[in-house]
Amino acid sequence: MFKKREDFVESIDSLIGENIKIVGKIEGKGSLRIDGIVEGDIDYDGSIVIGIGGKVIGNIKTGDVSLGGTVNGNIVSNSKVVILDTGTLIGDLEAPTIVIHENAKFEGTCKMPSKTDNNVKDNPKKEKNKG
Repeated sequence: MFKKREDFVESIDSLIGENIKIVGKIEGKGSLRIDGIVEGDIDYDGSIVIGIGGKVIGNIKTGDVSLGGTVNGNIVSNSKVVILDTGTLIGDLEAPTIVIHENAKFEGTCKMPSKTDNNVKDNPKKEKNKG
């Protein structure tokens, strides 16, 4: 049915089906798939798959994100965000790894924190000692 694999996980722990609308904050852990509508922030320790018909109006803080639907809000990931060709993000994006497919829609700012930022201050001292 889908021309591209749009999930990071082999099994889904929680599912918000296409006929479901949730208003309020969602917190949890594991893997979550959203095919319905969520109006509220999501703070999830794990991975989130937003299917083609899924829509989130709110901010997302999580690990991996696969976006095939629509997010109207900011995404902060400590791992990887993939915006598929059917995906739309209207908001800011922060993640160490970001993949935006051709034909995806993204309106916002993008920040990719470096995994080596903590070591940058130590490098000049090490270079001087080698010397």
